[in-house]
Amino acid sequence: MAPEGQSKTAVAGRMEAGSSWISTSQSPDISDPRRWRILALTCLSVVFALTTWFSATAIIPELTRVYGLSAAQSAWLTNGVQIGFVLGAVAASFVNLPDLVPIARLVALSATLAALANAVLLFAPDASVMIAARILTGIALAGVYPPVMKFISTWFKRGRGFALGAVIGALTLGSATPHLVRALTSGIDWRAVVIASSLMTLFAGLVFLLIAKDGPYPFSKAVFSPRQLGAVLKNKPLMLTNLGYFGHMWELYAVWGWFLAFSTAAMEHQGIATVPGSSLVTFSVVAAGTAGCLLGGVLSDRIGRCATTILMLVVSGLAAALIGFTFEGPFWLFLLVAIVWGIFVVGDSAQFSAAVTEVSDPRYVGTALTLQMGIGFALTVVAIAVTPLVAEALGSWRWTFLILLPGPVIGILAMLALRRHPEAEKLAGGLR
Repeated sequence: MAPEGQSKTAVAGRMEAGSSWISTSQSPDISDPRRWRILALTCLSVVFALTTWFSATAIIPELTRVYGLSAAQSAWLTNGVQIGFVLGAVAASFVNLPDLVPIARLVALSATLAALANAVLLFAPDASVMIAARILTGIALAGVYPPVMKFISTWFKRGRGFALGAVIGALTLGSATPHLVRALTSGIDWRAVVIASSLMTLFAGLVFLLIAKDGPYPFSKAVFSPRQLGAVLKNKPLMLTNLGYFGHMWELYAVWGWFLAFSTAAMEHQGIATVPGSSLVTFSVVAAGTAGCLLGGVLSDRIGRCATTILMLVVSGLAAALIGFTFEGPFWLFLLVAIVWGIFVVGDSAQFSAAVTEVSDPRYVGTALTLQMGIGFALTVVAIAVTPLVAEALGSWRWTFLILLPGPVIGILAMLALRRHPEAEKLAGGLR
């Protein structure tokens, strides 16, 4: 978080992708005691709503058997959500939707749409319908996650880094939950995962409808404008920040999207593979990122954005390089490297977007965040599509994740360069 009194425009943009906003509030730290209850309920809502993001990914083995999916079609069941999210978030930024529709109503309606789109998986006749439903799910989730990030920031001035880290941790836990549901319902029809995730998302919308009331720290409007792209692209610190984020995104969603396939193959090689076992391992790896998000939020406020993101990228890059060596076991070592990877691969997510709000011209924050999100999620589409093709070409998943290693390397180099730039003093924690 930017130090208090740093400028008249206080930083408030912390999110991996979504709406565009900065704080202009000069009010004192009111520390409303209700904020912790609001944070807890908001995190609960996010956990439940985000179960629809990877609901299809968690049951890809079953869907492949039922529909005879190809590797490319399986990839698009995850990629459809990525594309839909980008489309929804960019469109929302164009019209400034979170400022036009009350947040409670927007999130409730979006969660309902996501639940219904997710439920299409129950009766879809073929892969094309399922992929279309996944795209619609992503569009709907763009009306949940970014507005929730904005909402919770209105409740926190001090401790905002922790609060936003908690929300992103909730997103991570929600993304992992379908794998837990699959592990617990391994003897039941795969539709149980779809039904459970849809019901949880409906519940999330209802909870948010009941609790959503802006806190004491309001935000100014900041919208996306293509006319501002030139100014954004000329900002070197901003582009270095984005380059770090792009490296991070190249790795993150490919790990989340394909670790089930990787862990299944590894456990089969070790002779311990079961459907609930590989699903439980995948849940544990993705859910471990919740701790990483909280750790990233705390560290960024203490040692700065650059140091935090570099640390996270170094550890996640090492895990990507080492995971193949644990493929044959022992299982405890495989699981240890995987869990560490899960913690650090997502722990820096919020800090890249927060850094954008700190080094951007305040007039262009909306455009800067939208550009970061659009390119970042476009890269995830490529990474998710390429990863299974590489595994197919290699004939094994063992060394497939090495293709993700350039992401952390590029990210580290970009953030090291940013740390040496004079503008880095604007980042939370400065150069400590």
